[in-house]
Amino acid sequence: MWPVVRGPWSEDPRREPGRRSRVLALLLGGAALGVLAAGCASTVRPARRAPHAVAHPAAAAARLGAVEEGLASWYGEPYHGRRTASGPRYDMWAMTAAHRTLPFGTVVRVTNLDSQRQTEVTINDRGPFVAGRILDLSRRAAEALGAIGPGVIPVRLEVTHVGDGMPDDPCWEVQVGAFAKRENAARARANLEAGGLVVRFAPAGGGLTRVRATGIGGRPKALELAASLASEYPGAVAVPCGGGW
Repeated sequence: MWPVVRGPWSEDPRREPGRRSRVLALLLGGAALGVLAAGCASTVRPARRAPHAVAHPAAAAARLGAVEEGLASWYGEPYHGRRTASGPRYDMWAMTAAHRTLPFGTVVRVTNLDSQRQTEVTINDRGPFVAGRILDLSRRAAEALGAIGPGVIPVRLEVTHVGDGMPDDPCWEVQVGAFAKRENAARARANLEAGGLVVRFAPAGGGLTRVRATGIGGRPKALELAASLASEYPGAVAVPCGGGW
């Protein structure tokens, strides 16, 4: 069973410290850094994480009965008719949803934790690309769950059927993230191209821009590349080439 993943239900605002507190903190911090520099010259640095990448909670591999909790949103116009990450065009009146990691074709039972309303959806797209959210519902699924008005609702997902994920598709890509700012997408593209990868942009829900390394080959190579990019792009995921054009 998956570990239960919960979204950020509340914020923890902190007061700005006074000037004297800031000065004291700087002095203490400087002294501590001096001691560390003298005694730990060979300290191993953690893997660099792209500051512009969208962070997401980790999700375990899918299996029948697996459960996940978090926040769900929904998407409709103007994405109706655009290609999904799995290839077919998005139909906002179908009972579908986007998930970051579940194989395409997976069916999940979704429960609105506020109202206990339930419905089942088929995963055919990738997303959402907003920290703390685990599912993007089609408009019809959102109506069934009462999510149209609130926009974002707390949900529980339970896998009732595991899809095959289109493993035989001959063309796969690695999506490193979806970015709200064009300059951040361009920065990710330049970074990947500097590593010798071919990169393309593709539209995503909410006005975001998907950045994908393409021309990779089949699924095994895409999975290998996604794993190698995960330290810098935590949202890196292998997807078939058909979607998102």
